Amino acid sequence: MPVARRKATISRASAAAFGRYFWQPPRAHGDVVPGREVSFLELFYDLVYVVVVSQVAAQLGADVTWAGLGRFAVVFGLIWIAWVNGAVYHDLHGRSEGRTRTYVFLQMVVLGVLAIFTRQSAAGDGRAFAVVYCVFLLLLAWLWYAVTRQDDPVYRPRTTPYLVGVVASAVVVGASALLPGEARLVAWACVVAGWLGSVVLLDWRNGATRDTSINASESMIERFDLFTIIVLGEVVVGVVDGLAGAHRSPTTIITGILGLGIGFAYWWSYFDFVGGRRVRSARGAVSRWLVGHLVVTMTIAATGGVMVSVIEHASSGGLPPAAPMVLSSSVAAGVLALVLISTSLDDWVDLAPIYRPVSLALGAAVLAALLLGWVAPAPWLQILALTGMLGAVWLYGILTWFAFTHLDAEPPDQ
Repeated sequence: MPVARRKATISRASAAAFGRYFWQPPRAHGDVVPGREVSFLELFYDLVYVVVVSQVAAQLGADVTWAGLGRFAVVFGLIWIAWVNGAVYHDLHGRSEGRTRTYVFLQMVVLGVLAIFTRQSAAGDGRAFAVVYCVFLLLLAWLWYAVTRQDDPVYRPRTTPYLVGVVASAVVVGASALLPGEARLVAWACVVAGWLGSVVLLDWRNGATRDTSINASESMIERFDLFTIIVLGEVVVGVVDGLAGAHRSPTTIITGILGLGIGFAYWWSYFDFVGGRRVRSARGAVSRWLVGHLVVTMTIAATGGVMVSVIEHASSGGLPPAAPMVLSSSVAAGVLALVLISTSLDDWVDLAPIYRPVSLALGAAVLAALLLGWVAPAPWLQILALTGMLGAVWLYGILTWFAFTHLDAEPPDQ
């Protein structure tokens, strides 16, 4: 005899239960998900920053001067702060239900609008950029406020100043829309400096704690590695854009191909020495890790932006006067940032015989890069020398690794 089928009906109770499941409150502080991995939603969210970062890199590519580099650094700093705040919020308080997804998609919409005004943010679109960025910060402030409403009061001495900082930043950036161009950039620079200063101050005052610090989360480390990959893609974009807009002579094509080598060398150095590694639970380690990643990602994106101009002028030799030094300085600052990040890692202590000499080699590479920028050789030769320099330091580091471990096997995969 056939089993009777049970008819599915949507009752008021089931609809209410679904509503409670679909729109759950954010996770409270301390509500850690053991072994949490980066979700598809986070990966989708980070892809929006591919567009935003490409626009700020294009801003530098169109103005390869020291002033243009300064404007690029300020705007990139704002973008990085936005990404860090969004990423940390999801890592600490996000879920996989409808509320989190809705607010993440809403952030992506605002970021998409922000990208429209990013390329000209230091010029004619500065006011629009300020207004949209202010809206994004206010959205983040609302999300963090929702956490404080349900949190244990013991966390308020930390969460309340943070929330005040987000709102204050939104007010300053929003008000900057009323200022003239240069004054607006100064206000933005103050916001970036204020965030970095606060990170350093709080880290030294409170130390690293496993319940609220970034070094408590392997998924957060993975997010920073993925963001580094995003900006490494800007080197490829810079090469392609440069070749697409240039007279494609053999010299130009060779310069572009060699330009890819800088991106490859960055990847090898970052992921073999600092990527995917635990941050030390020591005072100041988290802030060094954060600031180092800002500089690394900023300089990689700057390299991609400068690459457009370098390739376009590779055949004519009429490079913008500052281009060789801007390119070399970007690489040098990125190399120094790798050293800064390495000092924040557990491996800095556990594998000191490897990391200390490699850091000295990276310091020598900084001097060599700056010398190249000062000499200003042909673009293809400068790019080849910078790639070879990064490759030589990587090879020295790997040989040092094997000499220390006395193993025939390869280092652990990252």
